[in-house]
This record gives sequence, structure tokens and C-alpha cells, in this order.
Amino acid sequence: MSVSSSAAEQIAARRRPGWGARLLQRPAAVVGLVIFVVLAGMVLAAPWLTDLDPLKVSPSAALTPPSIDALMGRDNLGRDVWTRFLYGGRISLSVGLSAALLGAVVGVICGALAGYYGGLLDAFFSWVAEVLLAFPGILLAMVVVSVLGTGVGNTIIAVGIALIPSFLRMARGSVLSARQEVYVEAAQVVGATNRRILFRHILPNISRPLLALLTLGVGGAILEGAALSFLGLGAQPPSPEWGAMLNAGQSFMRVGWWIGLFPGLGIFLIVLSVNLIGDGLSDLQR
Repeated sequence: MSVSSSAAEQIAARRRPGWGARLLQRPAAVVGLVIFVVLAGMVLAAPWLTDLDPLKVSPSAALTPPSIDALMGRDNLGRDVWTRFLYGGRISLSVGLSAALLGAVVGVICGALAGYYGGLLDAFFSWVAEVLLAFPGILLAMVVVSVLGTGVGNTIIAVGIALIPSFLRMARGSVLSARQEVYVEAAQVVGATNRRILFRHILPNISRPLLALLTLGVGGAILEGAALSFLGLGAQPPSPEWGAMLNAGQSFMRVGWWIGLFPGLGIFLIVLSVNLIGDGLSDLQR
């Protein structure tokens, strides 16, 4: 009886769809994927969707409202908002993806080492995480930028540092739990090194929750990067970054509402899309 039930469980496990198929069964995650693919495709295809220079000014066309000739209108300097929206999306996406990857790589490595080896190493990294978490993410990023200086590169570093403690704590907790698993004990019995056990066995088995956190981290990084640019601490004019465009448009809300509306809408949609995807990935862990 037990043999047949065990065989049935194995067959059911084999027939269970993969996490990608299960993710596509969640309508919210599918909506997020569609929005993200459309926006990412648009910004990547910018050279084919417009032949205008995002930095070229045309004073005679300043504050031209949206029309067939200018889909998103012109800003106060006569620059095409549609062109700047596309190229600005490249910068915002690059900041979000790069900062999230930076925070994930550093945080996961430090957290994994802390959780696996424990002792003073664990105490040190846990203390670092607590110190960093004492600051709101945007405030910590502002402090780092004030030290390093403005610019896209420093924005990526600042936002990435702000994301490190979240990945560190999740990786540490996941490794602490995984250390008790049978496959870890089996690897130790056969003489596998600590490095091999940690990076070849434990990390691949805890990758799903970390992937979900990474997806959510991309949304947070895009938002924080745009916030820094809006405050004048990130990408600097005339760079067509969405946060910087939003800042430039706030002075013309009455006579040029389209200048700030479209980059703001872009930030909202891209952050919404990655959050929906991240929530879907998180649901798969339950």
C-alpha cells in the first residue's frame, strides 16, 4: 500500500507543471509580464521607433501639445517627448536592473556565507544589515550619492547598496534552513567541500525565493533611481531619464502637462509590472 502511494506521489510530482507554467496561470502575473515586455520592447527598439535626437532642442516648437507629428508633444525646449520617453526608459531600466543585480549578488553572497559558517562572520554581517536597515532605502541612497557624487553610475551603486540588506537577510535565513536538509548531510558524508556544498547544492535550492525578491527589487530600484533623479541627485539634465523628465515637467504642469505625465506614467507602469511578476513568483513559494 505504501509502495503504491509512494509511486503515485512520484507520478504526480512528475506531472506537476514547472514554475514558469504555474506563473502563467496567474492572471496578475501575466498582465505584469505583458506590460513589462511591451515597455521593454519599446525602449529597446527606440532607434527604430523614432529618428529624432532626444537631446536636440527646437525653441520654435516649444510646448507643442501631443499631435500626430509629435505623439507626446514637445517640452519647454522643443525636444520631442516621445523620443526622450523611449531613450529615458533605457536609462531607468538599466538603473533598476543593474542596481538590483548589484544588491542581489553582494547580499546573497554575504548572507549565504553568514548563514553557512555562522560565528563571528554571521554576527558581523547581521550587524551590517541591521545598520543599513536602520535607514530608509531612499535616505541611504541619498547619503551614498552625496558622498560619491551625482550621475547614473553612482545612482546604481547607491541604490544597489540600499538593497543589499534585504537580500542578505533572506539568503542568510534560507541557508540556515537548508543546512538541516538531507542533501546537505549527504554531501558532507561523501566529502564535498564547504564551497561546493554552499554554491553547488544550497544556493540552487534556495534560488526561487531569491528570484522573487530580485524581481521586486528591480521595481524598487527603478523607483528609487527615478526619485534620486527627480531630486537632482541622479541622472543630470539634459539626460532623458524618467525621474529627471518628471522633475523638468513639474514647472509646466499648467501649460505643458504632457512633459511630466508620460514619464510618470512610464515609471508607474514599469514598477507595477515587475511588482505583479514578483508577487506571482512569491505565490509559487506558498
